[in-house]
Amino acid sequence: MVADPVLLQAVADLFPNGISRYAVGGLLVGLGTVLIYIGTGIPAGASTFLESTLSYVSDQSRFQQYVGSRDWRLVFTVGVILGGLAFAATFQSGLVTSSLYEPGTTGQLYEVAGVTLWQTDVQPWRLFIGGILVGIGTRIGKGCTSGHGVCGVGSASKTSLAGVLTFLTVAVGTAQVVAALGVSP
Repeated sequence: MVADPVLLQAVADLFPNGISRYAVGGLLVGLGTVLIYIGTGIPAGASTFLESTLSYVSDQSRFQQYVGSRDWRLVFTVGVILGGLAFAATFQSGLVTSSLYEPGTTGQLYEVAGVTLWQTDVQPWRLFIGGILVGIGTRIGKGCTSGHGVCGVGSASKTSLAGVLTFLTVAVGTAQVVAALGVSP
C-alpha cells in the first residue's frame, strides 16, 4: 500500500505531537459510551447527567423527569469529577509519566498535601462567562457536545450531525477571532 505523502504531511501538521494520545482518548470515550448504552439503553450526554443530578435539589419538572434514572447518572457525574482529580494527581503532577501526556504550557503548578497540581491562567470571570454560555448553548442545542458528538453522530442522527457541524464552525470561528484580536488568558 502506497500512502499519499501530501495526506501524510497534512495529518502530521494537524497532529504535531502524534495521533496516539487522541486515538487512546477516543477509544476510551467510545468504550465508556458503549458500556453506558448497553447497560442502560440511554445515550451518554453530560448535560443530561447534570440535569439529573440537579433533580436531587430542585422540584422543577424539567429536572424531575430524571428521578427514575438519576442514581446511576449521579455515579457517572461523580466519576467524571473523580477521574479528573485522579488525572491531576497522577499524570499532571508528574507522579506517573507517559508518552501519551505532555504537560500544558499555560497555567501554574502548585503543591497540595504533597501532590503537585495545575491551575489554569484563564481568569475566573472568563471561566464563569464561558460556563454560562455553554449552559445556554446546551439548552438551545438540546444537548451537549459529548451527547451529540459521540452518541448522536455515532447513531447517524441528522440533528446531531447538524449540531456538531454548528459547534465546530462556531468554535473554529471564535478561535480565529480571539487569536486575531490577540486575546490571552
